[in-house]
Amino acid sequence: MKKRYLVIAVAFISATSPLFAQKNTPKPNPLKQTVQLTIESRFAAMTELSDQIWAFEEIAFQEFKSAAALSAYAEELGFKVTRGVGEIPTAFVAEYGSGSPIIGIMGEFDGLPGLSQNKVPFKSPLHEDAPGHGCGHNLFGVASLSAAGAIKDLIAEGKIKGTIRFYGTPAEEKFFGKLWMLRAGLMDDVDIMMDWHPEDQTKTDVQKGLALVDFIVEFNGQAAHASADPWNGRSASDALELYTNGINYFREHVKPTVRMHYHIQDGGQVVNVVPDYSRLWVRVRDTSREGLMPVWKQVEKMAEGAAILANVSHKVTLVSGVHEILVNRSGSVAMQTNLEALGPITYTEEEQSFAKKIQEATGKPQIGLVSVIKPLEETLEHSMGGSTDVGDVSWVVPTIRMTATTAPNGTPWHSWAVVASGGMSIGHKGMGYAAKALAMTMVDLYQNETLRNEIKAEFKAKKGDYVYKGIVPDGPPPLNVGY
Repeated sequence: MKKRYLVIAVAFISATSPLFAQKNTPKPNPLKQTVQLTIESRFAAMTELSDQIWAFEEIAFQEFKSAAALSAYAEELGFKVTRGVGEIPTAFVAEYGSGSPIIGIMGEFDGLPGLSQNKVPFKSPLHEDAPGHGCGHNLFGVASLSAAGAIKDLIAEGKIKGTIRFYGTPAEEKFFGKLWMLRAGLMDDVDIMMDWHPEDQTKTDVQKGLALVDFIVEFNGQAAHASADPWNGRSASDALELYTNGINYFREHVKPTVRMHYHIQDGGQVVNVVPDYSRLWVRVRDTSREGLMPVWKQVEKMAEGAAILANVSHKVTLVSGVHEILVNRSGSVAMQTNLEALGPITYTEEEQSFAKKIQEATGKPQIGLVSVIKPLEETLEHSMGGSTDVGDVSWVVPTIRMTATTAPNGTPWHSWAVVASGGMSIGHKGMGYAAKALAMTMVDLYQNETLRNEIKAEFKAKKGDYVYKGIVPDGPPPLNVGY
């Protein structure tokens, strides 16, 4: 009878784990069980680190405290850390082991301007007009590094062979720091790369997202008194308005998959001066780089037309651009198997109540948190959504991706609501879950040479004869440009 009670107790503890509900698997992999236990044992340290990064509130290329905290934790875990890679002070690589296979995993840690938020389910800035982690990147880097740490322990104990490498990748939200890391050749020798992202659902990510390009357009004219002698002025603001009108008229004549955005950064300073300078940030997207290129070039040309109409000069400056994701289905099947083995994340009544209050505050159906593990999706030819510099990585090394629930279902992303969720237990649980799923999938990659070969063969076939070239300007990264 005592043995029976022990079995029941163990089953109860597993089913009520604070991070997720564990499914019974017919033949559990002991190394996968080990990495799960390792991550559980470090969960308190992970939470403390993610909360530190959450509070640092640092934006692209300015993540000095966040990078320092992550790299210090990597050294504490036993990694050899190389800082300041790719000409970026906040980029680093943490490595352990030797030889093949080399498995990489990426982590981001930059925030977004103007999204500072308290850990409450209503809009309440922690620091007025300060940045905040509206994309959950305070969780991203910590989960990935923790997964790498669990694998590092297996290598140190001789249970698997090869190299584990964590990439601390800054500036994903604006400048796309991975582009400069790729340009420096830092990922050229990686066999397979792992990636995840905070989301409002838990799944294997097999959609391509959008290719993108960013550029700045500046107009220069002649200042004059707006009332006394406006005929002596040549308005840079007129050129800006003509240009944005042109972009908006052009929307009728592009394919439905195209997205065009602009942000006016300087339209003139005062009303009684004909402005001699204006500036806007322009972004063009499409579901593939082939579709992106002609639209990008046309929108650039339109700036010249606006300058001619307003009798001013103009300048176009490339910021950077990213490719769409090259999806790897072979690796995704392995990830899906591990998500199904883990099962969905479980939540307390308090967490569901917090989630529903956020949904109420943002005008969404009050259904709470969703973490159901759905079947593996089909990869759509024209999947919409956002863009990421992970796309560029996926054209250099085969990449496996997932998302984990870190905010309530339907939450507006890049908003205060994501910041609030990422600073409390909802975000923490998603972070711990992602670390486990990533580490379990990496166990498969180290143990299964056939799987690695299938992933590489699919990558080679899909890439074909395309030679990757990053959409990045010559010269060093724009470290001090800001938003």
